[in-house]
Amino acid sequence: MIARRPGTRPRRGRVRARPTPTVKRASARRRFSARRALAALTLVASGLAIYGLAASPAFAVRGISTRGADLTGEAAVLAALSLPTPAAGPAGEGGGVSIVTLRTAPLAARVAALPTVASAVVSASLPDALEVAVTERRPILVWEAQGRRWLVDREGRVLADAASTDATAAAAEAARGLPVIADGRKGSAALAPGSTVDRIDLDVATRLASLTPEDVGSEAESLVVSVADATGWSLSVPDGWEAVFGFYPGSIRPPDLIPEQVRLLRSLLAVREDRLKRAILASGESGTYSLR
Repeated sequence: MIARRPGTRPRRGRVRARPTPTVKRASARRRFSARRALAALTLVASGLAIYGLAASPAFAVRGISTRGADLTGEAAVLAALSLPTPAAGPAGEGGGVSIVTLRTAPLAARVAALPTVASAVVSASLPDALEVAVTERRPILVWEAQGRRWLVDREGRVLADAASTDATAAAAEAARGLPVIADGRKGSAALAPGSTVDRIDLDVATRLASLTPEDVGSEAESLVVSVADATGWSLSVPDGWEAVFGFYPGSIRPPDLIPEQVRLLRSLLAVREDRLKRAILASGESGTYSLR
């Protein structure tokens, strides 16, 4: 027995690992290459198929339908889409835009940019149909200015001229029953579809237009709301009295003063409506008036 010193480890002989023979799998490489070739061929075939669908005149947009475009009119929607019309003929003939590659989001944005449209959704369906669903803005006032009858929504946006020759029947119908604002100011000539009524003007107009003869203590059948460069805002009755509410230059004299002016007008009409000709409502507490 071989004696070893304390604290030392016995030496172990080195064992050489036997070399593992390398196996060449040429068949696996062939199979892998075949799979790659098949995948590439599939991609090419898919690309050619998509190209064929896109290029085929059989999938050209031929039918466009609209929903909800009452005020806007179908002609305005089609003009906003700006899609080329395919040549007449059976499917498979003529030109046009392919419905396979058509991007609908930009088309919807074009329609939504129309003055009367709040939002729009464009949907495509094979083989050649396109549908445009429109949500329109709703008018709350008729703004008469320079011989025009503008439809105005709650945001003050001018939608359309209900009195123009090319107005839709729905636009003319929408004007019926809405409060009318008679604007005789020179600046009203700038109003046009897509423009916006001044914020304070809209506030004053909606307040005065919401009043009824009963609200001011009048026996008249209707009230007329008007605004002029010389006197500002007025409330009157046909062939009767006129109450001048004046101007509202922002924070100096805000529209919040109107309820007090209405109470003052009511107190005047309660005792002398049959004799009142013109009342100037300087504030909610003071005013002047003239008799016939």
